[in-house]
Amino acid sequence: MSIPSLQSLPEGYRALVIGASGAIGSAFLAHLQSDPRCALAMGLGRHTSPLVDLDDEATIASAAQQLKAEGPWHCIIHAAGLLHGPHGMPEKRLGQLNYAQMEATFRTNTFGPALVLAHFAPLLPKQERGLLAVLSAKVGSIGDNRLGGWYSYRASKAALNMLVKTASIEVARTHPLAVLVALHPGTVNSALSAPFNGAEIGRPAVDAAADMLRVLDGLPVEETGGLYTYSGDKLPW
Repeated sequence: MSIPSLQSLPEGYRALVIGASGAIGSAFLAHLQSDPRCALAMGLGRHTSPLVDLDDEATIASAAQQLKAEGPWHCIIHAAGLLHGPHGMPEKRLGQLNYAQMEATFRTNTFGPALVLAHFAPLLPKQERGLLAVLSAKVGSIGDNRLGGWYSYRASKAALNMLVKTASIEVARTHPLAVLVALHPGTVNSALSAPFNGAEIGRPAVDAAADMLRVLDGLPVEETGGLYTYSGDKLPW
């Protein structure tokens, strides 16, 4: 697979990947660092400087403030997410719903990205094209839900999609060339999907990240606020 190059962004563009230690986040960062048109690509997470810990709002605000002087940042990607964890696997039935799991899922998949939108969207260029993408999921599409189950995960991603849509309307007033979108990566070989798909049933993260960068590169500003798959198809809300 050829290395993607963000041709729609200015020469010497700058990029940030939040959640860069995960499988997809690290793949995004590697692609951006390999793009000769990218002057700087930085990964952010719990162990970087500046650090971004989604459980600590102050770190998100502080990192954005520190990086503002190095901007504008033309490409900002939020790649962190939670499908399963200490509180259990995705709920298959209503009877499995509980506060602890719902709070943990929404905290990582919705509240954290919301604060990233709040603090990092202002770092996009005001008079040039900018891209801000968050990793969502097809199962977060209400219109596409035909199987049920996975209550907290589906709901957290549906809420994330609404946040992106709403933020895109506000950001367009101050950053008219910015494109804010939610992206569905497909099934990727990662720790997140391994319990459901086996170790090698999905695609390599490097391929998924490359596909999503190509989709981002080709989106016109009129499509800001949408939910797209890695193949470029627009998903219903």
